[in-house]
Amino acid sequence: MNASGKVFKYGDNVDTDVIIPARYLNSSEPSELAAHCMEDIDKDFVKQIKKGDIIVAEKNFGCGSSREHAPIAIKASGVSCVIAETFARIFYRNAINIGLPILECKEAARDIKEGDEVEVDFDKGIIYNKTRGTSYKSQAFPEFMKKIMASEGLINYINSKGK
Repeated sequence: MNASGKVFKYGDNVDTDVIIPARYLNSSEPSELAAHCMEDIDKDFVKQIKKGDIIVAEKNFGCGSSREHAPIAIKASGVSCVIAETFARIFYRNAINIGLPILECKEAARDIKEGDEVEVDFDKGIIYNKTRGTSYKSQAFPEFMKKIMASEGLINYINSKGK
């Protein structure tokens, strides 16, 4: 399982209110949430994001409320992976639950720049910055997480186990 795309870079403490502003929480439709993803921190995000692109942030990505809308908005916008130095724990769990791949890697989060082309090998836990020719080691996805990601989320994974 791999991801590859252009990087959108953010700093510390990107909270769920800027990932998907509260004024849009009256919808749980992924495409509607995606249309407003990151708009309070990056007005051009939804105009520039292409399927497969990657978000890289620094510490405490996804802090704030525990709303599942935030990782849904990110995934539905086309983002293939989020890399950060650290994630808020509830965001981390919500991302896995909906099948959004996320990786913690301090060096990658600090070194990768806006616009870099990055490739991620989830099986090996390798993040490769194709623009700069550097690579970083994160943790490989455990087998159960690979199955959740392949199923597009925990509910689909659980539902497929009975078949």
